[in-house]
Amino acid sequence: MNIVLHEPEIPANTGNIGRTCVATNTKLHLIEPLGFKLNEKELKRAGLDYWKDLDVFTYDSYDDFLIKNPGAKIYMATTKALKIYSEVTYDPDCFIMFGKESAGIPEDILIHNKENAIRIPMSGDIRSLNLSNSVAIVLYEALRQNNFANMQLQGQLHKYKWE
Repeated sequence: MNIVLHEPEIPANTGNIGRTCVATNTKLHLIEPLGFKLNEKELKRAGLDYWKDLDVFTYDSYDDFLIKNPGAKIYMATTKALKIYSEVTYDPDCFIMFGKESAGIPEDILIHNKENAIRIPMSGDIRSLNLSNSVAIVLYEALRQNNFANMQLQGQLHKYKWE
């Protein structure tokens, strides 16, 4: 799986998303400009000691991302979509894109990706969920659809045994 952040602004969100990506063996793609530097303290704090294990790629622009990932199946997560995120089928190598915290994915990108635009249902007039929460919700649905391939499916106690 691949998570794409289009111009993320808040380092703590990106750090949390990076940690989620490490926990799920998911690649993280960052499209510039970023609202922070990749060596910022807040980014590393949110990602804890997992950031060093993250498979992360950066791109100068959305066009640069498209050029370097030809033929990629990209889902666009946006509050403006007509489809719910659980109504699509995710391939194991698909890309799920999320926009910046203040504005989402630009509409000039969304208009060309109507069939791949997805949303998380929400009540009322709330603008959006937190970016790192949104990534986790959609990513885990995509992983579930792929039977959590190559993931640990059972936990274990330290002092006791499950009977």
